[in-house]
Amino acid sequence: MAAKKTPAVTTSESGATIRDSFDKELFKRSVLYNIKTLYRKTLEEASKQQIFQAVCLAIKDQVIDLWLETQKQYEKKDPKTVYYLSMEFLMGRALGNMMINMKAYKDVAAALDELGLDLNAIEDQEPDAALGNGGLGRLAACFLDSLATLGYSSYGCGIRYRYGMFKQKIKDGYQVEAPDNWLENGNPFELRRPEYAKEIHFGGYVNVRVDENGRNNYYQEGYQAVKAIPYDLPIVGYGNGIVNTLRIWDAEPIDVFRLDSFDKGDYQKAVEQENLARNIVEVLYPNDNHYAGKELRLKQQYFFISASVQEAVAKYMRNHKDIRKFYEKVTFQLNDTHPTVAIAELMRILMDEYYLTWDEAWEVTTKTCAYTNHTIMAEALEKWPIELFSRLLPRIYQIIEEINRRFVLDIERKFPGDQEKIRKMAIIYDGQVKMAHLAICAGYSVNGVARLHTEILKNQELKDFYQMFPEKFNNKTNGITQRRFLLHGNPLLADWVTAHIGDDWITDLSKIKKLKVYADDEKSQQEFMNIKYQNKVRLAKYIKEHNGIDVDPRSIFDVQVKRLHEYKRQLLNILHVMYLYNELKEHPEMDFYPRTFIFGAKAAAGYMNAKLTIKLINSVADVINADPAIGGKIKVVFIEDYRVSNAEIIFAASDVSEQISTASKEASGTGNMKFMLNGALTIGTMDGANVEIVEEVGEENAFIFGLSSDEVINFENYGGYNPMDIFNNDPDIRKVLMQLINGTFAPDDPERFRPLYNSLLNTQNTSRADTYFILKDFKSYAEAQKRVEKAYKDESAWARSAILNTACSGKFTSDRTIQEYVDDIWHLDKVVLKRK
Repeated sequence: MAAKKTPAVTTSESGATIRDSFDKELFKRSVLYNIKTLYRKTLEEASKQQIFQAVCLAIKDQVIDLWLETQKQYEKKDPKTVYYLSMEFLMGRALGNMMINMKAYKDVAAALDELGLDLNAIEDQEPDAALGNGGLGRLAACFLDSLATLGYSSYGCGIRYRYGMFKQKIKDGYQVEAPDNWLENGNPFELRRPEYAKEIHFGGYVNVRVDENGRNNYYQEGYQAVKAIPYDLPIVGYGNGIVNTLRIWDAEPIDVFRLDSFDKGDYQKAVEQENLARNIVEVLYPNDNHYAGKELRLKQQYFFISASVQEAVAKYMRNHKDIRKFYEKVTFQLNDTHPTVAIAELMRILMDEYYLTWDEAWEVTTKTCAYTNHTIMAEALEKWPIELFSRLLPRIYQIIEEINRRFVLDIERKFPGDQEKIRKMAIIYDGQVKMAHLAICAGYSVNGVARLHTEILKNQELKDFYQMFPEKFNNKTNGITQRRFLLHGNPLLADWVTAHIGDDWITDLSKIKKLKVYADDEKSQQEFMNIKYQNKVRLAKYIKEHNGIDVDPRSIFDVQVKRLHEYKRQLLNILHVMYLYNELKEHPEMDFYPRTFIFGAKAAAGYMNAKLTIKLINSVADVINADPAIGGKIKVVFIEDYRVSNAEIIFAASDVSEQISTASKEASGTGNMKFMLNGALTIGTMDGANVEIVEEVGEENAFIFGLSSDEVINFENYGGYNPMDIFNNDPDIRKVLMQLINGTFAPDDPERFRPLYNSLLNTQNTSRADTYFILKDFKSYAEAQKRVEKAYKDESAWARSAILNTACSGKFTSDRTIQEYVDDIWHLDKVVLKRK
């Protein structure tokens, strides 16, 4: 009788065992056991959601062992830890990603198949975690994946939003914001950690008491308090046994319910603590078009930062004695300006709780905090009214005032007599607290996220700071995790890549360049394009199910999916679609390759022009998709509620990647990298990371158009552009613009799109018209689109370019980005779980 095969194991240095192979029978028993004990049901009786929960808990059982072992190794080796502080973590679904990184995806699928279950259907039961919205949050998620995969100790720190930003519904073509109740069925992977709860204080006043040594000690009194409770989520590294932590903070009232107040009839007072806590964690980015919204945003930022910094200090002090050496073991990375209050909070804790002098605290703080700038847009460089900031965070404001006072003295010493420098650089000026200025002043590193972006920061937006602190500035071009966006999101292509070059690309994307030798191989071209076609069929099915629109997978899938903002120029895209439609109507005999234009975007709830652009896209779609005269040659689709899980399907199916932001406005972009990895060709401006993408793949394998960043900046600084000149002299553009206001796409209300028309042709103030140069770039864009059509008709040449895009994407992995952060900024130690 043959011996029963047992799973191979590995042993960590501490002696704990880690499974190297998946125990299928144990997993199946665990799923059935979970269904029975959680729901008192058999497999046949359980609902889809109950089966999903049971599968997650079976996976979690195995993750917990790795998580415990990772923490043991960290405690033993005491590596330096990065705390990645971010308002957003756009994680996507956890189950599939976890199984991929445990190298158990196919084994789990097989085990579930033996139980009569479909893994894809189970994965579809998981809602996307509503912890983020755009590229900022998705970058943070990719970074956590790479940190774990590379074996670096890290915590992601953010907020456990109850409803995220919103779930987007499209009703009558308009965006409607609905609560995203992603926690309705609980989150099976999270662990509530009340033992690490922290108290957060808002408002009140600061009292000063002199101690026996004559030192001033500061106390915040008369404050409102809320309790921060951490929930930990596992971040599994790929195939290395490392499990790091995403810690998201929930808010709970200090006094759960004031019965005495309730009994006296003061109902509002009885529940005020609960309301304070609930409001803080209710939604991501509450509308700040009004004072209450601004106050809530600032509360959110201080809430999770104070909790995270308090716990980071407490964790350090559990194993170390000298708080003055904190920076040797801890670094805080501020993901944009939202977490900048960490600087003042760390100063507060060091001075008020550990009694360091100002100079001692400042040395620790300025060696701990580093800042990533994610935007050139002035609106996103946060500024807070002094009245609001000082009332809500009185002690923090005092500290920032003193930082500013000393910083202004430094400016005066560096640039004597230059009041303009003070005006441009002071942290507190014109009644505002300027958070980016604080981050640069106190941070030991300031990085941009693409080479062009960093140069614009140094030479334009932050020029004065660069002159004062040139040594702080550096570039870290963004990246994405290939494990999410190729291995999981496009399994057909992932298997093809592995079959041709092996699987080293999964943890070293630079190896994907080995595919270049297949770019001219006819058989490889056919295989690659067949995979693309199958992915297009999958997306076409999704569109039919969700939009009720039939699209032809043999048409060109031209895709723009990203946050909706005027500088990203979704308006340019849909105006061009209107132009093509006009051409087809006027010349029905013209040679035209069928196109499917696919959009996906959320607009901020208070951003009226962005929301109106969504309505325009859907109105144009309604007209074009229903017009039999064009024979289905153009289809327009707006995908509702764009998010990570449907993004994976979209990237895999795309032929053309729309990266058409106004040059100089996009810091980097990461969607461009996801499209490239999946073999889409870029149509775009030389903006953000597009510049580096074109460098890698060659301009002949992309479609570049439009003004350069220097030309845009020159027009902005010196004028010389009047969109009315284009309107008057170009009949094609004039016709398209007139259709915005003549009822072509809004017969029930011809004035509906007047605000968009006015944004392009502000006849009252031409200097404020077409701020993002849509009309200036229109003809160049239209010509680039003609080059797209011509190129696509040459099947072999297109396949070659598509393969080369995938083969040249190696630079754009978040693994490379993180290693650069480690080498140049954080100086972390790699932890390896030793295998025997």
